[in-house]
Amino acid sequence: MNKKMKKIFAPALALVILAAASLAMAQQAPKPEQLIKVRQSSFQVIAWSSGRIKASLEGQYNKDDVVKAANTIAAVANSGLGALFAPGTEQGKGWHETSAKPELFKDLKHFAELGANFNKEASELAVVAAGGDAAAVKTQYGKLTRTCKACHDDFKSKD
Repeated sequence: MNKKMKKIFAPALALVILAAASLAMAQQAPKPEQLIKVRQSSFQVIAWSSGRIKASLEGQYNKDDVVKAANTIAAVANSGLGALFAPGTEQGKGWHETSAKPELFKDLKHFAELGANFNKEASELAVVAAGGDAAAVKTQYGKLTRTCKACHDDFKSKD
């Protein structure tokens, strides 16, 4: 094989190997503790981003910070969080013991409805934040936090 052919085929071969490795990893179901860690981490990112928005609304409004935080919340909300509450994760430890109530896993329809509401309000917050109107952000942020509270009231154990 000459140098020119190696330059063409080497990247393609690397891509094929990467794809095969990814496929092999995707076929292995994640362990419950891995799913719990990911969902705990995801909700920490949401909480941190929410805190950034709240601080901006209560202090000097910073549109750029609010837009970044709102986009982060929307991205995490719409990333498929519900799949992290798979069977086998009703109890167990990720970074700490799960705080999901057993009722969540018995009422997946209601949980999915609450999740859809959260996704909708998170997406809308990202749109409103881009407009830069602090009053509109405050109103939409309130709608978002009410979706959080609704789910926590029904499905999160008190710490």
